[in-house]
Amino acid sequence: MTAGPASAMQRRARQEELVAELCAGVVRAFSGERDLHFRGRRLHRGRMALPWFAPHLHPSPDTDDFASFRGVADGLALRLTASDATLHQSLRPEEPVERMLFEMLEQFRAEAMAPEVMVGMRHNLRHRHEQWSLAFHHSGLTDTARGLLLYTVAQICRARVNGEQVVEETEDMLEATRFALAPLIGHALAGLRKDRADQAAYAVHARAIARIVAAMLHEAGDGDSEAARDAHVDDKRSVFSLVADMDQEIVERFTTAESGRSEVLEGAGGAYRIFTDAYDREHDAATLARKEVLAGHREKLDRRIAAQGVNIARLARELRALLAEPERDGWDGAQVEGLVDGRRLAQLVASPTERRLFRTERMEPLADCIVTFLIDCSGSMKEHAEPVAMMVDVFARALEQAGVACEVLGFTTGAWNGGRPQREWVRAGRPPHPGRLNERCHIVFKAAATPWRRARPAMAALLKADLFREGIDGEALDWACMRLRQRGEARKLLMVISDGSPMDSATHLANDAHYLDHHLRDVVARQEQRGDIEIAGIGVGLDLSPCYSRSHVLDLANPSGNTIFREVIGLMAGRHRR
Repeated sequence: MTAGPASAMQRRARQEELVAELCAGVVRAFSGERDLHFRGRRLHRGRMALPWFAPHLHPSPDTDDFASFRGVADGLALRLTASDATLHQSLRPEEPVERMLFEMLEQFRAEAMAPEVMVGMRHNLRHRHEQWSLAFHHSGLTDTARGLLLYTVAQICRARVNGEQVVEETEDMLEATRFALAPLIGHALAGLRKDRADQAAYAVHARAIARIVAAMLHEAGDGDSEAARDAHVDDKRSVFSLVADMDQEIVERFTTAESGRSEVLEGAGGAYRIFTDAYDREHDAATLARKEVLAGHREKLDRRIAAQGVNIARLARELRALLAEPERDGWDGAQVEGLVDGRRLAQLVASPTERRLFRTERMEPLADCIVTFLIDCSGSMKEHAEPVAMMVDVFARALEQAGVACEVLGFTTGAWNGGRPQREWVRAGRPPHPGRLNERCHIVFKAAATPWRRARPAMAALLKADLFREGIDGEALDWACMRLRQRGEARKLLMVISDGSPMDSATHLANDAHYLDHHLRDVVARQEQRGDIEIAGIGVGLDLSPCYSRSHVLDLANPSGNTIFREVIGLMAGRHRR
């Protein structure tokens, strides 16, 4: 039986994931940093994407071989170990083109620090440089003045810093440009080699070269013909794409949630499938750990809250002012103005000077509202568990004091890599496009009807590390909305706390890369269209705007006082929109 396009797509996805994991393993082993991984072909430290560093560190699975990916892994490992990121950031130029060149030169310096005994690493680095150079040349970019200038600078600078020859195939092409550059950057070029072991001294020469070459790139006069040619180069190696992309990635503080269209979901007319729900579970969080364990977690959480110094009474007043609506609550009599109170007219006869003959309607703020926090309990959220638990616990207490109902829910999976549904799918012969292939696990940390004091132990279960596996966000959102609609409050708010796009490896490999995040966007759009629930996304170091029309990014790594609480209140008030 011939494998279809979907099977080929799945094999390719598995191959890309394998290569990414192998390369990430190389970077982790050399650098000693355990939280490094590739996501979207981009190296991340935890959930924070690392900068571009240099153009040649971004191979394509379509055009580059495995040795190129190994060379990139070695280059990234050296950059993390041989370059002081804080010093580099303080020295780099502000102008985008200069900054791109400066980044590239620093990468060449880091690669020159490869140990002499590691012959394989040096070979990988050289191979990757050659592959990128030839791809740049064969794409036609060296036919333009700007492209040839950038290419020549990359070749001669790397050759000088590393003590290697330029790429032999293009050596003759460089001569005229190299000759023109010699009197302009010759002194700084010599300094690159001399000071390559001293990052600060090297940066002086690198900045000089970057400034001169950037000015030449701006002044290069190929006219409209070059611009037209560059406009048709649909490749990351485009001179102007390099500058624009690197500039964006360098200054960007937070990454954005990955988002795309699922061909499988679109091919099914948007019908989301579940292979089997026989193993789906909903748990009360208090039943997921022994009482002694929960007591220990609760004590740790209480210490964190106390150290935060949160004024819960003040927070409750702010929430009450935001979420409560004025409602009639009887009358106040004996007023000097207002509506005439007929019951006091006899008093006017007895005492003609009496003026307290009126009554006014008494209005009291009443919070006919419920707030649900839906927490992503996927593996990557484990490192954020304590600050998230602290934030949600404080809000639950403050909302209760404000007279607002609060529910705290979580979602994860019952297993890694699919578990029992994935094994059943394999036994069934791997039918194509099975839909969701994992054991859905929904957790109730605090039900809306449960007082905070009774829910305290269960809330501490957020610190239980083995709860955090994978995440199926769309189904969890539907579940949380269903629970909200069973409540009688007039106003309903759903706050989704997550640090990434939906991810379940079994579902991803059996369908396509965007099956779950496409479904999440469909669910959010459908629920928002109904209009009875206000939905907002709280991104933990990640911009969730591709999924939620109301969203905000929280930096839980560097909390400042009660800033995070003010930011969440602002999101509830609708001040943060896409």
